[in-house]
Amino acid sequence: MNDDHTEAAGPTATSETATPHRRNTHRRAVWMTIVATHLVLVLATVGGVVFTLNSLNGNIEDGASVEHKVEEVLPDGVAQDAKKKPLNILVMGSDSRVGDGNGIDGENEDGSERSDTVILLHVSRDRTNAYGISLPRDAMIDRPDCMVDGETIPGESYVRFNTAFSVGGPVCTLQTVEQLTGIHVHHFVVLDFAGFKDMVDAVDGVEVCIPTEVDDDEHDIHFDAGTQVLDGDQALNYVRERYQLSVTGDIGRMKRQQAFIASMIKKVSSAGTLSQPTRVYGFLDAVTNSIKVDDGLDTVDKLYDLAMELRTTGPSSIRFITVPILPDPNNPDVTLVWSESADDLWELVKQDQKLGKDFTEGSIRANDDVGTTDEGDDEPTESPSDGETLSPEATERAEAQAQERRMAGLCV
Repeated sequence: MNDDHTEAAGPTATSETATPHRRNTHRRAVWMTIVATHLVLVLATVGGVVFTLNSLNGNIEDGASVEHKVEEVLPDGVAQDAKKKPLNILVMGSDSRVGDGNGIDGENEDGSERSDTVILLHVSRDRTNAYGISLPRDAMIDRPDCMVDGETIPGESYVRFNTAFSVGGPVCTLQTVEQLTGIHVHHFVVLDFAGFKDMVDAVDGVEVCIPTEVDDDEHDIHFDAGTQVLDGDQALNYVRERYQLSVTGDIGRMKRQQAFIASMIKKVSSAGTLSQPTRVYGFLDAVTNSIKVDDGLDTVDKLYDLAMELRTTGPSSIRFITVPILPDPNNPDVTLVWSESADDLWELVKQDQKLGKDFTEGSIRANDDVGTTDEGDDEPTESPSDGETLSPEATERAEAQAQERRMAGLCV
């Protein structure tokens, strides 16, 4: 960790040492990385040496076409011909074990895939803020019929959310999300295990804070306690571990995944990464070699255009939350259901409104330190000045948030 900070502070790490042309290249690259990882989000803008970025075109598979369940309905007061509109992207992490670097635990070797991680990313029309909403894989839903490659995949009642990916891949998952939320999803991005590891290694590791030592012999996952920088293999174990770090199992794991993504966005956007073209290129090479996308994002030029459109949204404007959930009444120890307040969340997304404290309290920002969380205000949280104390209400919220982080295996 200290070595990384030393590098970032050195003479080659500051943005002032890079030419304006190189700074633009890096900005564009950063957004492409975030959108393309499940890292979702926006970021720092990037511009590039176009011929260099175009050399990555051969890495990207032809994108899938999507038959949408929900037509685009714009927020009140926004015209159809508006130059900028709200944007929704579904970011998925595939747990396929097929392919070099994906063989983990001996599972799924038959080629089946599940959506191990799903985040609905909403970027505001004015590009001043974005939020990623985690959708639990073990939530029980009524899955609609899906249309994939011209074939109908029959729907099912009362099944786990991630069955949509198993039976119909990302297209069926997108259609399922649209049917359940009423939100038009413009694009999707899927990343596999190998790509995730390569991205972490390309930026020389990502910082996390682990509150307690982990010795999971059964799954061969071991960590020391404290703040540390993880390489690709360690990072994959970290975001997947759900037996010792997360008291709440997959719920806690989702929170930990959000914190890791936030830390990775911060690392990719840092001077220590952006000042080194080999790191930027290595990261983009890892991304484009691993992602599956829809046909609206299947070339570097399309990703470039998206990056330029979103260049004003930075890490401080990106939050991660989870859809409101409750234990499944039919199987409370194993599965979940979305709570009624999820409908209010979807309406805010459709109307492109800020979420407010009800949904963002305890959320994670992309520029948070690895041991902190956000209280849900529109502005960054401020600590009390010397000699001041928090109100009883603020103290109670802080304690609840700290407990939530501890249960997720995060430092407080």
